[in-house]
Amino acid sequence: MEPIQTSLSKWMKENRNFQENYTKVKKEVLSDPEIQQFLSLHPELTKREINKSLIKLYEYKSQSKQCQMCTSFEHCQNMLPGYSPILHVEKGEIHLSYEKCHSRIMYEKEQAQQKLVQSVHVPKEILNASIHHIDDDGNRNNAVMELFKFIREASVELPRKGIYFYGPFGVGKTYFLGAIANELKKMNISSMLIYMPEFVREIKASFKTDTTNEKIEYFKKADVLMLDDIGAEMQSAWFRDEILGSILQYRMMEQLPVFFTSNYNLEQLEGTLATTRDGVETVKAGRIIERIRQVSNEVPIFGENRRK
Repeated sequence: MEPIQTSLSKWMKENRNFQENYTKVKKEVLSDPEIQQFLSLHPELTKREINKSLIKLYEYKSQSKQCQMCTSFEHCQNMLPGYSPILHVEKGEIHLSYEKCHSRIMYEKEQAQQKLVQSVHVPKEILNASIHHIDDDGNRNNAVMELFKFIREASVELPRKGIYFYGPFGVGKTYFLGAIANELKKMNISSMLIYMPEFVREIKASFKTDTTNEKIEYFKKADVLMLDDIGAEMQSAWFRDEILGSILQYRMMEQLPVFFTSNYNLEQLEGTLATTRDGVETVKAGRIIERIRQVSNEVPIFGENRRK
């Protein structure tokens, strides 16, 4: 058993260290400019309350306020990542609370916006497309003007018509869709971008899980629907009339815009849609084309093949 004198000496030594550290910390805290300013705004605070709240004041002093000492949200150094400390007084007592910092607010906004662009089998590079990387080479002048016109109008009110981009392979039609989608998300407008050949397969696969109607309703009601490479898929009359026709009819009635890309102009697309496994059905194909005209404006894109 340790002699009581030894225990007492040890405690007195540790206590002296504690007192020295306490005095040092207290001096550092009370000499901090921000804390001095806070205390000057609250002359009603007693010395007893200040001493009692020294730990709170130290916690406030040692942390970054509104990202001033943090490089990003991911590298936040605070006890509660993404939250900035605030000192306030209630009924003569000092309280410490936290609010979201600028970096966290921006991070959460970006995360929420990212969810606004949904895709079905679309390349990642298209989802990262930007209008700032679209160059006007003369051949695409009209398409670029229509793109910016839609974005400008959408900043005030969502137009009832999208754009039907058509032109040769590799001229950047799909990239235009991605760029528009990313501009719309900055306005908190959601968009759904669908690669048509995979969309056909997606619907067929939904038969097994009995989710066909659910998927169709989802596509019908998206703020902005984008159908990429329409006319490239091998489709049945059933898909053309019951799926595509149903979606376009709903959006036409609700005045919701649809964007398309295709290698065909609308006259050529009509011939493609008319030819199915069941034969040539001109009237039904014409009905689809009329709905496309009601929800989009036809705009050509020409230029060099950018995929070479």
